[in-house]
Amino acid sequence: MSTRSTRTLSAVGIDAVALKPMEVDPRRATGLDVETVVVDYEGHEYVPDFDTLRALADSASVRLTTPVRADGYDPLGDDSALAALPDAVERVLVAGHSAYLTESEASRAVAPRLEAATADAADPWVGTEGIERLAMAVGGTQYELLARSTERDIRALRAAGFDGDIALYAPVVLTDDTDAILDAVGAYAARRRPVRAALPDDAATDSAATGRAREVLEQAVSDYALVGTGGEIDARIDRLREVGVDTVVGYPARGLDPLLE
Repeated sequence: MSTRSTRTLSAVGIDAVALKPMEVDPRRATGLDVETVVVDYEGHEYVPDFDTLRALADSASVRLTTPVRADGYDPLGDDSALAALPDAVERVLVAGHSAYLTESEASRAVAPRLEAATADAADPWVGTEGIERLAMAVGGTQYELLARSTERDIRALRAAGFDGDIALYAPVVLTDDTDAILDAVGAYAARRRPVRAALPDDAATDSAATGRAREVLEQAVSDYALVGTGGEIDARIDRLREVGVDTVVGYPARGLDPLLE
């Protein structure tokens, strides 16, 4: 394990912070000690305005998640929203979650749009969730979700000769309080297919979970999120870097307040 202090995001090895603008004001991220801010997409109405993105870019590298099937970001259709981005803001290209797409947007083909967007964007990150082979084919930094198999998968990828950059996204809960961890990321872990299959029907997925459900969740949150003391998270990230992760992107699952105190 490294000898870094373990009191802040950067101190435990996290390079970037992912923000959900429905939950937090992205302008508050200027107080965080990270190199990069990634703003997630949660619908057009939550995309930060030009001035906010420019202010963020004055203190950190900024990336905006842009769904290639969504109006405004579609390289084969309406890409007008791209003109409203400051030059300093780079992009994370994703297919787009159906929760934030209209029925028409969700019906659009991903492959040609992702290929066109990758060719047009400077240094893009490409979100791999659900489109792993396609993302690999178009190139760019591969933007992965932390999972139970991540270390094995990335080790195999590197052994097969992949030498591109890999960025890894994970919720972060910097505490050893199990109840606080479950309240923050229990429901997130429960949505993953293996966890969902192992949970008893109608089980609580937060600190109210008991018995078998609590056992499953306590293991699952460690598989799908970075949780625990600073030292524990630091050691986990060191292992991820050893297998080939280049950039660790943490989503503050308890909000920004615990990180700005």
